[in-house]
Amino acid sequence: MTTTSNLFTPARIGAIPVANRIAMAPLTRARAGMDGVHTPLAVDYYRQRATAGLIITEATNISRQGRGYAYTPGIYTADHVTAWKAVTEAVHTAGGRIVLQLWHVGRISHTSLQEGGAAPVAPSALQAGGETYVEGGFAQPSPPRALETAEIAGIIADYRHAAENAKAAGFDGVEVHSANNYLLEQFIRDSTNHRTDRYGGSVENRTRLTVEVAEAVAEVWGSDRVGVRLSPITQAAGNTPLDSDPNGTYGFLAERLGALNLAYLHCVEGQTRGPNGARNFDFQELRRKFGGAYIANNGYDRDLADRTIAEGRADMVAFGRPFIANPDLVQRLKTGAPLAQAPQEAFYGGGAKGYTDWPTAA
Repeated sequence: MTTTSNLFTPARIGAIPVANRIAMAPLTRARAGMDGVHTPLAVDYYRQRATAGLIITEATNISRQGRGYAYTPGIYTADHVTAWKAVTEAVHTAGGRIVLQLWHVGRISHTSLQEGGAAPVAPSALQAGGETYVEGGFAQPSPPRALETAEIAGIIADYRHAAENAKAAGFDGVEVHSANNYLLEQFIRDSTNHRTDRYGGSVENRTRLTVEVAEAVAEVWGSDRVGVRLSPITQAAGNTPLDSDPNGTYGFLAERLGALNLAYLHCVEGQTRGPNGARNFDFQELRRKFGGAYIANNGYDRDLADRTIAEGRADMVAFGRPFIANPDLVQRLKTGAPLAQAPQEAFYGGGAKGYTDWPTAA
C-alpha cells in the first residue's frame, strides 16, 4: 500500500499545527471517577494515541448539571484541571496535539447524576427516549425541566469557565460539542425546541445558543483554537427526531459560525457507529458555508479517507472506534497493517483491560 498519501502530510487547523490529517474522534470510555476526575490510566491511554495529528478528547462535562453519564470526566474543578494537565503533558511530550471537547448533555441525563436529585435541563420539557448510563447500569433519561430564559446566561458562563480551565490544563484548544442531540443541538432542532423566547422559534433563535457559546469560548482561547462539532442527520442520544429542515437550519448555523473565523468545523456525517451518510446530506455545502477547515467523521476507512483528502473535501478525517484497539492507528493505516477489533464490552467502564492494554502492530 502506498504511503505517499496526503493523509500523512502535516497541516495547520486554525492555529494548531498537526503532523498528519488523521484526527482521533471523541470516544466516551467511562473510565473517570464518579467525581469526574481522571485516573492515571487516562494519561497512558491518550499518550499511546499521540501519533494522531489531532486528538479530540472524550466529551467532558462543563458542570455538574451538564453530566449525563456515570464515570465521565469533568473540567469544572481544580482536581479536574490537575488530572487533565497530566494528560496534556504526556501527549505533548510524545509530540501530539490535543483539544478538549466541551459537553453539556441537557435532557440526556438522570436525576441520580444531578446535584440533589434535580431534574435535568433542556430547551423544552420533553423527555428523551433511549438510555443513559448511571452507576447501577442503564436507565431511561429522567423528565427534564425547561430552562428559564434568565438561566441561559449561566450556561454560557459555565462554558466560559470550562474553557478557562481547559487552558489552565494545557490543551491546544477546545471543541464545542453541538452535536449528537445534547444540549446545544436540542436548542438547534425544532423537534426538541418548542420555546417562544429569543432562543426558540426561528432558525436564528434556535441556533443562537451555539453561536453565543462559541463566541464566549473564543474570547478565552482566540477563535483560531476553537472548533465546533455538528451532526445534522444523527439521531443518536435519545432517539431524537431530526430538524424539519436540516439543510436550511445547519447551513444557516455554519454561516454564522464561519463568520467567527473558528479553527474548524467537525461534522458527524451520518449515524453514530453507522456507515458514512454523506450521500444523504450535502456536507460539502455545509463546509462551503462555514468557509474554514473541515474535519470529516463517520464510517471512514483508509481508502475513503485518502480520496476525501486528495479531492479536497476535508482537511482532516476523524477515526473513532478504530483508535480503541489500535493505539498505533496512524502507523497501521500508513503501512496497511491489519486493524484489531475491540469488543463492545470494552467500550465503556472498567479499568486497564480493553483501555490501555492493546498492543501495537510492532
